[in-house]
Amino acid sequence: MIFVVENDESIREIETYTLKTTGFDARGFEDGEEFFQALATSRPDLIILAVMLPGKDGIQILRELRANPKWHDIPVIIASAKGAEYDKVIALDSGADDYIAKPFGMMEMVARVNAVLRRAEPVHEEVISYQGIKMIPAKHECIVGDEFIELTLKEYEILRLLMEHPGMVYSRDQLLLRIWGHEYDGVTRTVDVHMRSLRMKLGDKGEVIDTVRGVGYRIKEED
Repeated sequence: MIFVVENDESIREIETYTLKTTGFDARGFEDGEEFFQALATSRPDLIILAVMLPGKDGIQILRELRANPKWHDIPVIIASAKGAEYDKVIALDSGADDYIAKPFGMMEMVARVNAVLRRAEPVHEEVISYQGIKMIPAKHECIVGDEFIELTLKEYEILRLLMEHPGMVYSRDQLLLRIWGHEYDGVTRTVDVHMRSLRMKLGDKGEVIDTVRGVGYRIKEED
């Protein structure tokens, strides 16, 4: 559902008509009061919000939306006859996802709606989970139980590599090449130092990192 907040009836009708004919559900509102009444019972996927409105203007409405935890993440496109750079900056700084200057073509409006909706789609974070240890690479987070474990970049990369390949043994030389890359200096003791630190930080879960004598390291496979 897309909410269109526009006090000019002819513009509001053509916008909602175009959205409906291009596959969207759409509802129009002539002012902020009508809009907030509808918002109390129905959450739209996107809002097209004019600036010049009776009562509260579009920027005031936008700021209220962004300040409210219930609605702060709803995408908003500001539609305004004010096309100056200053007006666009004010709208974007107030939390608008896009700004379209009037007059605009209906197909441009639809294209912008589609683009904003694509950007608003939730990102599915990669999570690596094994034997009670959870890693979220996009956030560089390592979680054991309910506790966030602070790891250095190299410790994190070592743990991630091992957890992605449980049971596989990596020699010290292999780990140096994979994790340190161009910084590789042939000093395999570096790996042992990082492993000791990593095990300590993981606490009781540190025992999942297995030393294969004379070869290297691996994550123990689950029984």
